[in-house]
Amino acid sequence: MPAPFDAADEARLLALARAGDGRAFGRLVDAHQSAVRAFARRLIGDAAEAEDIAQEAFARAWEQLSRLRSDASLRAFVCGVAYNIWRSARRSHMRRQLRERAYARENADAAEQPRDAPARLALRAAMDALPPDQRAALALCLGADFTHAEAASALNLPLGTVKSHVLRGRAKLREALGLTEEGEP
Repeated sequence: MPAPFDAADEARLLALARAGDGRAFGRLVDAHQSAVRAFARRLIGDAAEAEDIAQEAFARAWEQLSRLRSDASLRAFVCGVAYNIWRSARRSHMRRQLRERAYARENADAAEQPRDAPARLALRAAMDALPPDQRAALALCLGADFTHAEAASALNLPLGTVKSHVLRGRAKLREALGLTEEGEP
């Protein structure tokens, strides 16, 4: 993984990328792709779909570099693009899941249910039960080590709203998983 850039290096590469330098943008992608992919995996829960969304987010970010404020973080910008792609695709994804669940219920006797680790299933179900903005704030702040300010920028939400989403989302996860504040049952 490439070393992260300092602010001056990133600003220089962004200026070159805005002028059409694909190699400069490629260096920025190399520096930020792990964070964007990790955010997408935590937000979505499906590694293949997350990978597709992360790639699409970088492609759209390249096309939309002119929209990136000069004081904004590219990492936060691309995560925001990924979040918007996911939100746009969510409706069709939810309809597909509903059809698959209905089919599985009808054919429950004919097929064995897959056996996954109960803790991971419980966490995934708890994350899925959260409102989308809360889920995204948790995925960024707790899963991708974003600061609240970076998450606010990525999600285009006020800082206080992100802090509230993280606080309330953590409480809902603890409650859903039957954990105390220390993480013990």
